[in-house]
Amino acid sequence: MELSAEVDGFRLAYDRDGEGPAVVLLHGWPGDRTDYRLLAPLLVERGCEVVVPDLRGFGESDSLSTDPKQYGVDAQAKSVVGLVEELGLERPVLAGYDVGSRIAQGIARTRPDLIEGLVVAPPLPGIGKRVFSEQAQAEFWYQAFHRLPVIEELIDGNPVAVRSYLRHFWTHWSGPGFEPELDHLVEVYSAPGAFTASIQWYRAGAGSVAVSAAETAPPSYDRIAVPTVVLWPEFDPLFPRAWSDRVDDFFSDVRLRHVDGAGHYAPLEYPEILAEEIVGLG
Repeated sequence: MELSAEVDGFRLAYDRDGEGPAVVLLHGWPGDRTDYRLLAPLLVERGCEVVVPDLRGFGESDSLSTDPKQYGVDAQAKSVVGLVEELGLERPVLAGYDVGSRIAQGIARTRPDLIEGLVVAPPLPGIGKRVFSEQAQAEFWYQAFHRLPVIEELIDGNPVAVRSYLRHFWTHWSGPGFEPELDHLVEVYSAPGAFTASIQWYRAGAGSVAVSAAETAPPSYDRIAVPTVVLWPEFDPLFPRAWSDRVDDFFSDVRLRHVDGAGHYAPLEYPEILAEEIVGLG
């Protein structure tokens, strides 16, 4: 593990391995950089240089501020861009799912010159008002819950509560037969203040409900222009496949690939497919 230079006072913990075309892997919630423990070695074997950071407020990276704005898309993207530039990575492919997918897309919008392309799993734009359907709200309840102070009293610093809460998401969002390994995440998320730091993303208004409610399709000249591969799993209860129908409205160079038999946790449920698409794009 190494630590980046400070950006806005935040240092990112990251792992770096391999030689060749660069890849940066961005994790989700509830996770950290160990989400990529299966994928990173596959990419190194295929001749890539792989950089895997903990995002602001996660894992061993800094969580210095109580201001949620320091953990939203723009702030997180600023730290990742800073890391890419600090390490001298030449037009890396960005890959991500969940929170990491949103951050990768944010970088593609603001710094397309910096990257070769994207390989991302949901969330993706195009959800729109469908996020307010009865079925969707039965899944997205946690995003409103994460904005309430009471969650700190109930969960933060309580390993038993942390394990129960994380187990719900890792078992409910994953595909059939997936067995999550939670010991590491429970240890990391149970440190005093760690759980609260991890949900600042939602308090910054960066979750799918807030983003989807406000989204509008951009004009054709303002779509994400870097080559993009979207991987959409079969069994993600948050993002049904029907919601993949509008990716062309937001990306100008995109290919959609359905992944059968898998759920939300892309790098642990289908690492071989991710590796194939990342190498192909790079």
